[in-house]
Formats: sequence, structure tokens, C-alpha cells
Amino acid sequence: MSDCLFCKIINGDIPSSKVYEDEHVYAFMDIMPLTKGHTLLIPKTHCQDLFEMPQDVAANLYKAAPKVANAIKQAFNPVGLNTVNNNGAAAGQTVFHYHLHLIPRYDETDGLHLQWNTKKFEMNELANFAQAIQENL
Repeated sequence: MSDCLFCKIINGDIPSSKVYEDEHVYAFMDIMPLTKGHTLLIPKTHCQDLFEMPQDVAANLYKAAPKVANAIKQAFNPVGLNTVNNNGAAAGQTVFHYHLHLIPRYDETDGLHLQWNTKKFEMNELANFAQAIQENL
């Protein structure tokens, strides 16, 4: 896509600090990292988000994810790693080319604070939710 920031990075029109590349994916350092080693992994095929991503593109992306994550682990020795995707504007997506954040975690002061505000549902409600999803697979 001609006006996509990440497509321009893949094409070399915009510089990046490349971490990994193969025929299907491109990984590079986030220019506004949350922690040391914060890397973005993107498919070379333009997909706005996970909803429109073909299964083969997803398979290739997630095939590369452990390789890049383990390289981050070896390089920086984090105690954990968050994988984050903001899918759609309502979820906080700002660049509309699918990207997976690989965010190394070092301790509770490393800059990333996730807080889950969970909801309580009865088991029959959860079963109904599951059925609704199953009917659309």
C-alpha cells in the first residue's frame, strides 16, 4: 500500500533498525520503545489488522515470532516478554498495517503497566459466548 508507513519501511523508503527479515516478515526496532529491545514484527503482505489477515500470512508471521523473541531473550536477558497487538482503532491501533509488539520485560518499573479490569460472568453466559463464536467458525 503506497501510503502505509510500514510498507515504506519494508520497501526501504523509510529507514529502520532491522532485526530480522525473510521472504514473509520483517522485524525492526520500535522507534518509541517501551523497554530495551522492544521490536515490531510485521508481515510483508499489507494487512490492516488481524481481521483481514489471511491464514497463511498469520502462519508465517507467528512462525517467525519465537525466533525473534528468543533472539531478544539471548541479547538482553529479560525476565519475561509481552506480545501485544492493538487490533483496530478502538483497541489503540495507530498504524494500520498489522504489527506484533515484542516487548521485553525486566521488572515492575520497566515502563509497561498492564491492568486488567476483569468482568464476572456466570458459566451459562460463558457457554453462550462460546457457542456464538463457534457458530461463526
